[in-house]
Amino acid sequence: MAGASQTREEESERLLEAARAGDEGAFTTLIERYRGELIAHCYRMLGSLHDAEDALQEAMLRAWRGIGRFEGRSSLRSWLYTIATNTCLNAIERRKARVHPIDYGPRTNPDDGVPGMPVAETVWIEPFPDEQLVVEDGPLAPDARYEAREAVELAFIAALQILPPNQRAVLILREVLGYSARETAATLETSVASVNSALQRARASVEERLPERSQQATLRILGDEGVREIVDAYLDAWYREDIDGVVDMLTEEATFSMPPLNAWFGGPGGHPELAGFLRDGPLTGDWRWKHVVTRSNGQYALGFYCWYEPDRTHRPFALNVLSFEGDRISDVTCFINRSIESDDPEDYVRFPEQPLDDRRTEDFFLRFGLPDRLD
Repeated sequence: MAGASQTREEESERLLEAARAGDEGAFTTLIERYRGELIAHCYRMLGSLHDAEDALQEAMLRAWRGIGRFEGRSSLRSWLYTIATNTCLNAIERRKARVHPIDYGPRTNPDDGVPGMPVAETVWIEPFPDEQLVVEDGPLAPDARYEAREAVELAFIAALQILPPNQRAVLILREVLGYSARETAATLETSVASVNSALQRARASVEERLPERSQQATLRILGDEGVREIVDAYLDAWYREDIDGVVDMLTEEATFSMPPLNAWFGGPGGHPELAGFLRDGPLTGDWRWKHVVTRSNGQYALGFYCWYEPDRTHRPFALNVLSFEGDRISDVTCFINRSIESDDPEDYVRFPEQPLDDRRTEDFFLRFGLPDRLD
């Protein structure tokens, strides 16, 4: 084992020397082993896989331009994280923070007749395919407070996006990556005192917004069989259009949101409104659902397909990411992939009839290994 580790270190040193000498192929090979964790890092910072990929591409270009000046005073991994973090901070300055619909506005009244209007897709947080989280389960470092998968859960990502950029970076570096206060200060070119102050404020904000138990802890308690029983019962009620049965599978304060629509239903005392939305919307019997189970953000997800008359088959409609609390579903976030070009509110009552959005189909279905149709 020690021999294999030494061989890897020797290979890394050889590649590093070649990269410093201008060998772009050696540089690409060298950084490839870090790409998975770096894309997850950029996603935590930005709340969007699309934005994360753009930021990582820019960061790696900066790294390539600077590799000749890399002196090895820190590890290559730390150097890459410094570049990626500061690239993300620059990106945050150029755009608004991404949010979850629940943080965007008040819950929706289904009696209004329209399930909300779409808002530009750059407003919303996006899902993250589990297959791209190419790290082991558990913490990323001994001093990390959050597990790798906990740190991509939707609730955690949504809480991060509310933080000011410097607090967001500090929390991720300290609590997810396990950096010391001194290492974090060096990465962000600030003082240890500033890091400690930002961390204290960030912790308080995030802990106020997160559920008592993470999804990873909940899933371990339920076990695979327990989760399957909950999901199967939920789907059974869904396909039978049993609205009471669906609502019974939800916690008292469960929420149901649908980005890019600004609508969400549920919350404290919100079961009647949520039932009304289901009755007038997805469980009217007109949509002819099918589904495929997948994983997103370390959580269970359902790729829902509905009948699409132009193609005479079932086409993707929404990736539904499920959150659990005890033996009930606490949140359903439906990442819809249909076009939002129409200005007519009535078109969003008949949302399944809207054309597919190619980019969101790629981001919310194909990236997850889901088919683009179910015949």
